[in-house]
Amino acid sequence: MNDWAGIAWLFVLLVANAFFVGAEFAVISAKRSQIEPLAEKGSRSAKTALYAMEHATLMLATSQLGITICSLLILNVSEPAIHHLLAEPLGLTGLAEGTVDVIAFVVALLIVSYLHVVFGEMVPKNLAFSVPDRAVLMLATPLVWVSKLFYPIIAVLNWVANHILRLFRVEPKNEAASTFTLDEVATIVNQSRIEGVLDDSSGAVSAALEFTDKKAMDVAVPLADLVTLPKTTTPDEIERAVSKHGFSRYVIVDDDGLPLGYVHLKDILRAAEGADASAKVARQLPSKRIHHMVPVLETTDLEDALALMRRAGRHLAQVRSITGETTAVLFLEDIIEELVGEVHDATRRGLR
Repeated sequence: MNDWAGIAWLFVLLVANAFFVGAEFAVISAKRSQIEPLAEKGSRSAKTALYAMEHATLMLATSQLGITICSLLILNVSEPAIHHLLAEPLGLTGLAEGTVDVIAFVVALLIVSYLHVVFGEMVPKNLAFSVPDRAVLMLATPLVWVSKLFYPIIAVLNWVANHILRLFRVEPKNEAASTFTLDEVATIVNQSRIEGVLDDSSGAVSAALEFTDKKAMDVAVPLADLVTLPKTTTPDEIERAVSKHGFSRYVIVDDDGLPLGYVHLKDILRAAEGADASAKVARQLPSKRIHHMVPVLETTDLEDALALMRRAGRHLAQVRSITGETTAVLFLEDIIEELVGEVHDATRRGLR
């Protein structure tokens, strides 16, 4: 191979090295949320990009193999060509042959290293970081082809690397992370609000982020703070309680003061219907009018408690300690308020 062919190979290998570097960073930087809609519309490049992101370790192994081979070939093919081209004019200076050889080697090494680092590494890396979604759509397809072409070699290298990690009790992940942690999202929201690109004057976004950290007991109302009615209560007494306290729901308790269930204002309206309404409002409220509460533990995540109440179709939940003792009552309105702020029902809530 003549010297000019070596120079030509230098540019070819730099392009190949840049491809593997760009593809590597594109696969780990792109977000699924940006690629999935394109894949759903039928984009083949987007589907291939998703495949690459779901097999990130295989793609990284492919990239690293390609980068290593390109780097070795640059040093073994292009550096000697530049070295030889520089040695001829330097030999005309009259310097000793050994000195000329050292100078040519150092200059050639500096040129090759500079081109390799800047154009083969930094430029493609920065491009992939700047436009990761566009980069992965362009580079994922050829990278996947290369990974399939050299799959046996890459699979062995990947297997060895994963087992070395497991020796240090680190479980390797195959898919690139494309989600944010709750703390990261909170930081993004806070910074966006400071910079004026997010209007969260009501605090709804911040409240939604804090919501997932709360437990049932953080929002539940202790038994001592409840306005309760005895199990012998009548529609007439409930009507007077509504008039006095203005609440629409009341917890019904037994003789020991422990919750049996709850009653809603609409239940006494039904009980007072018919020709003998005046007599019925003075009778004890039928047990079928008392709604059972969903049992939850004090340590139950608030979002899980909400899901349980929604599935059961109940507005109140009975909060219990780990020993089974009832300690509080959780209201659906209180849970909703954690998300959207103050909520008012037709009258008020049956608490405090």
